[in-house]
Amino acid sequence: MGAVTTELIDQARSGDQAAFEALVGPYLREMQVHCYRFLGSVTDAEDALQETLTAAWRGLPGFEGRASIRTWLYRIATSRCLNMLRSSSRRPPAAWASPDVVPPAPTRHGEVVWLEPYPDLLLAEAADAQAGPEARYESREAISLAFITALQLLPPRQRAALVLRDVLDFSTREVAQTLNTTEDSVASALKRARTTLSQELPSADQSPPLPDSPAERAALDRLVQAFEASDADALAALMTDDVWVKMPPVPYEYQGRDNARQFFAMTAYRNRRRYRLIPASRSNGQPALGVYLLDPVTAIPQANCLIVITLAGEQISAITRFEAAVFPRFGLPPALG
Repeated sequence: MGAVTTELIDQARSGDQAAFEALVGPYLREMQVHCYRFLGSVTDAEDALQETLTAAWRGLPGFEGRASIRTWLYRIATSRCLNMLRSSSRRPPAAWASPDVVPPAPTRHGEVVWLEPYPDLLLAEAADAQAGPEARYESREAISLAFITALQLLPPRQRAALVLRDVLDFSTREVAQTLNTTEDSVASALKRARTTLSQELPSADQSPPLPDSPAERAALDRLVQAFEASDADALAALMTDDVWVKMPPVPYEYQGRDNARQFFAMTAYRNRRRYRLIPASRSNGQPALGVYLLDPVTAIPQANCLIVITLAGEQISAITRFEAAVFPRFGLPPALG
């Protein structure tokens, strides 16, 4: 450890709160991203981060310097996240919110009972030095909604092993030490986790356009035009054959262009409902749009939902819908003037 770090540790051990904050401050955002990968929730990640900092403050006298402060913090954060995942207070699946509307039969019922979008504004504040050269997943892929969703399908220890080894590029020995297990156990957990992710993650046949590129903006403009016209056929025409429409925590998931068209026609566009869409801060490295429903009496657009768009080439390969409760995190107002 450098002389400055050693001095900060000594000061923090003596009860200097400012020294402790200076010691852990550079790692706060990446720790929150780490917790989010585990928990799929920004709110839960913030809680886990606070628990991590409390445990670190209390445990600092026992820190022996055998690992870096960053590695030590990751061990504490991983332990806190595993505890939260084991908790019986995890949220149950949500019910369909509109009892007067009968949606079409879903392709399947999703297994992920809770997922929140992660604003890119928070990612921008995280030091992007998390992964080493041998990490299996690039930082952009490792925060995508598809990746976060796939992680939630893994048992907790498989999730921990995969994130620590394949995202953060910790060595197998370091992962084993963090999880208090053997290297053989880590290797076995990784093998099972990698198999699950290979089945769940979309193929890389078509990469999305570069963020904020003319191609991406053109694809989003076409989506907005079709959505605001409440034209299910036009919207479906912009989609890939195997598109997914998801709406966590509601477990209904629709795959395929025809199923997506039917879903929007029967639910979002019923009774000639009309919408306004505006760009939101990006989410999980992907474009996001605030959707506002026009009030039938006042015609004032009221907050309805946030949709995060996954593109394959210039086609839509997934639309993930989130409740309007997430609007404040994305800088979106409750209504449009």
